[in-house]
Amino acid sequence: MKPFTPIITKIKPRSVLTITTIGAPNKTAVGAMPALYGTAYGTKFKVFKPKRKEMTIGSCSALWPDAHLKPKSKWTGVWALEIPAFVKQRDLIQKNPKLPAKIIKWPGGMVAEILYIGLYAKEGPTIKKLHAFIKSSGFKLVGPHEEIYLSRPGPKAKTLIRYLIKPAKK
Repeated sequence: MKPFTPIITKIKPRSVLTITTIGAPNKTAVGAMPALYGTAYGTKFKVFKPKRKEMTIGSCSALWPDAHLKPKSKWTGVWALEIPAFVKQRDLIQKNPKLPAKIIKWPGGMVAEILYIGLYAKEGPTIKKLHAFIKSSGFKLVGPHEEIYLSRPGPKAKTLIRYLIKPAKK
């Protein structure tokens, strides 16, 4: 995928391990990441490895369903790791009971996405570009803002920004 160039594509539904937080992402990630990864890898190695069953764990992603409605200090973040559909809630070994992980199904369908490279705090113009592309392509948003983190945070961080879309009514 070429950076900063929006595209429309189709994705499949995904089974994801999630932790939901309220607050600024840079503050909530401090607790959410260890709880999320700890649960995922604890389950992988303590439940499925002894059974010789491969539990793959995908890239970290997050939904920001109300980022456009609230100040950053009150954002809802749904932090997620894609996992195989065979992993069930009863299998999970919770790393932090105060931040329990849940398995949910994220829908698939048509999406518009763009690869952003840079600091998270400077994503705004790229998100606006994606929104304009969606509208000019005859679509509208039908899902929350999703980010897939393809590298570590920093000035050259790679983030895939995505929205579920459907054709706009004329």
